[in-house]
Amino acid sequence: MLPSPPPATPLRGDIKADWVILGAGLAGLAAARRLAELQPDASIALVEARRVGFGAAGRNSGFMIDLPHDLNSHDYTGDRTKDLQQIRLNRGAIDYLRDIVQRHSIDCDWREQGKLHGAVEKHGIKALEAFAKGLSGLDEPYSTLNAAEMKAVTGTDFYQAGLHAPGAVLVQPAALVRGLAAALPENVQLYEDTAVHSIETGARHVLVTDHGRIQSPRLILANNAYASQFGGLGLKGNILPVYTYGSLSRQLRPDELERLGGEESWGLIPADPMGTTVRRMGFGRICIRNSFVYRPGITAGRQHLARVKAAHQRSFERRFSMLPGIDMEYTWGGALCLTRNGGTPFGEIAPGVFSAVCQNGLGLTSGTTSGKLIAEYAVGIESELLDIMLQIPKPASNPPEPLLGLGVRSTLAWKEWHAGSEL
Repeated sequence: MLPSPPPATPLRGDIKADWVILGAGLAGLAAARRLAELQPDASIALVEARRVGFGAAGRNSGFMIDLPHDLNSHDYTGDRTKDLQQIRLNRGAIDYLRDIVQRHSIDCDWREQGKLHGAVEKHGIKALEAFAKGLSGLDEPYSTLNAAEMKAVTGTDFYQAGLHAPGAVLVQPAALVRGLAAALPENVQLYEDTAVHSIETGARHVLVTDHGRIQSPRLILANNAYASQFGGLGLKGNILPVYTYGSLSRQLRPDELERLGGEESWGLIPADPMGTTVRRMGFGRICIRNSFVYRPGITAGRQHLARVKAAHQRSFERRFSMLPGIDMEYTWGGALCLTRNGGTPFGEIAPGVFSAVCQNGLGLTSGTTSGKLIAEYAVGIESELLDIMLQIPKPASNPPEPLLGLGVRSTLAWKEWHAGSEL
């Protein structure tokens, strides 16, 4: 929906750089920027398989969440100490991005309006109550909403209870990441449409692409779930590529917007983590996000997207019955990178190879934090936030296939069934 980007600069020939960063999502962009700030004379190559914004970093629901958001929990919260640390990391990312967006006048529909949590059934209301209790224990502000108050915001009477937490930021994610890429420092060279097919690690790491090679003594992995496709880096058996999907409605006409009512922009997280996320965009479209599928091949075929689109259409119609005939104009999928224990392989995973992958469902904030902090870690800069990041446990090892696939798929299927009308 954005204007076409300027022509890409793919990698051609053999080059050398002081640093190479694989993946130009939130983590890669933050790592490149922070390295350039810390080492302005260093040459930094940032490599992206497609165009910036065409992957998960630009095709998500646009929530910059400041609070705990554990997708393995029934109410997003957990251990108080870990939750407080997660809040510090998330808010550090929001502060960092806010400064960049303001300094470079990045037009990404930045809205500091918080997020809603919405409940439909009894078990969703109980999860919402547990989330509120968790926030009280963290001394975090929130306000509860009854059904009438939820309708006043969303325009629909679908939600029976709700909660508003004020700290989240809503953005147009594709515009954000494209703006961040356009504002990179001069000593960062961005190579787009440059898929890396193999990595040889050593005194100088070698990344092989279709039309060239990059050599560098230091490599930062910021390609999230795709890092599992490279053997020899110790990540394949620890991280889980799980696809989730989004759809965006066609543009609503003025009479349809009037019939819907409510506020012009809001974002809603389901009380049950496996439920449906909904955003009303300020430009008059509605975004629906649900469905989790274990896809180790990290692909989504047309037939599967067609089934997902139909599921999203049903979710839309249940919530917005006053808007008949509103089709989903765009449907897409993208890979989350999860671990079974919520851990992350952050740090130096091989000599001169640093990992900023696996955001466990918090891509915009956790990706930014991971990228910024891995750059500081790699050059020896200490900070309280880095200390917190290093305390996060490493990923638990996964059982071999086919046991892993059977376990993950059955767990996801049970959780979606349990979500009921929240889905």
